[in-house]
Amino acid sequence: MSVTVLFVLAVLALASGLALFGVNALQRSRHDAQQTRVIDRALLRQSGGHGSAAADSGRALWRRGLDSLESIGRRFENGRIGHILLAPEDRLLLEQTNWNTATGRATFLGMRLVLALLLPVLLALWYRADSAKTIVALLSALAVGLLLPKFALNGWANRLRKRVEDELPLLIDLLRLLQGVGFSMDQSLQTIAERFQTVLPVLGRELRDANAAYIHGRPRAQSLRRLAESFGNHDLQSLVQIIVQVHEHGGAVQEPLRQFAERLREQRKMSMKEKTGKLSVKMTVVMMVTLLPALMLVLAGPAVVSLIGTMAKF
Repeated sequence: MSVTVLFVLAVLALASGLALFGVNALQRSRHDAQQTRVIDRALLRQSGGHGSAAADSGRALWRRGLDSLESIGRRFENGRIGHILLAPEDRLLLEQTNWNTATGRATFLGMRLVLALLLPVLLALWYRADSAKTIVALLSALAVGLLLPKFALNGWANRLRKRVEDELPLLIDLLRLLQGVGFSMDQSLQTIAERFQTVLPVLGRELRDANAAYIHGRPRAQSLRRLAESFGNHDLQSLVQIIVQVHEHGGAVQEPLRQFAERLREQRKMSMKEKTGKLSVKMTVVMMVTLLPALMLVLAGPAVVSLIGTMAKF
């Protein structure tokens, strides 16, 4: 028996073992999904809505899949595999995407484990080559299955950080406006979280969670700690410090917010100028590669044709 066949059999055996772990989770999630469908249909009938059976089955299937991934992840989260696949940088990414909960961590871990086993199995069924190339391909598929969820999570976190940078000036302007009409800092944060969710989808959600933690008894500094530390934005950290100082010691906040907003706008203006300068250099190379040959053809083309005609007469 060749090395390739042994490796494929080992992968299939590992996948079978993981499937056995998930059977119990599938049975539990099926019962929960059935109860959820009954409740959803009852709510739809009460509200006068008519949901399609296909949509209900699709939602139930998606929920069942997430429940299965969560169950698989919970079995391995506290073991050595969980400590390896849930590194501190992974937990930071989960924190930035608001998924650093028991459910989020277990689902992320289960997704990495399932893809790490599923992709090599599919590749082994499709790929045909000699033993060395097959082993390299299977190991590559294993690495892709482990890293693909992390890359997707990293891209999601980068988009959220970019949204935070874009929403921060508007948040400062809203705080200045509400403070100017006589709102306290707590009232301002509560109003922004409740009424400006559409224009501040990320920061509004974070403020809503911070307000909920503050209402349940946590100090204002602790309730805003996630907002200050999760996204790695120094300007947002400075704004949180201003909010905490005003909340603890009082005082006028309009002038510090105005100065902070002006400094932030200057930083954004300088950043845009820097990006414009880099883009100009890149466009110079593009113009040399694309426009210069066409320009030389238009300018030197008639002279070359005349020279060829003159040489042909001799």
